[in-house]
Amino acid sequence: MPDNLLPNPSTNPETLLAAEPDVDAALAADAPIASVVVSYPASSLAWALLADEAWARGATVESYAYARVGYHRGLDALRKAGWRGVGPVPWSHEPNRGVLRALFALRRAAEAIEEPGEAERLTQFLDGADPSAAEAIARG
Repeated sequence: MPDNLLPNPSTNPETLLAAEPDVDAALAADAPIASVVVSYPASSLAWALLADEAWARGATVESYAYARVGYHRGLDALRKAGWRGVGPVPWSHEPNRGVLRALFALRRAAEAIEEPGEAERLTQFLDGADPSAAEAIARG
């Protein structure tokens, strides 16, 4: 019998989300982000971009709320793709970037509203998914 019954993240396969060609097309056509969210509410990328827009105009609580929705939509997509709560979600796979950006945006907003416990959990989640993601997102 194994000593540790918790899953070992190093033995979990990468989770690769499906592409969102309709979302990508709407964004490429410069559709307003809010309209992309309305048209594709399951897209964590659209919610993350909406959180970034709110953040850029100083609307921290609004950014937090949008990022929270993106985070939950991302969790739904990850689970649907077979993710079991741990394991790699590589930034290099472009369809994964929406959920990773939502995690980053939620962590950023949690820090801003002084939720250190949540910010730390989100940092661990983001780093566990892909240690290079936060730096890549911060670079823009």
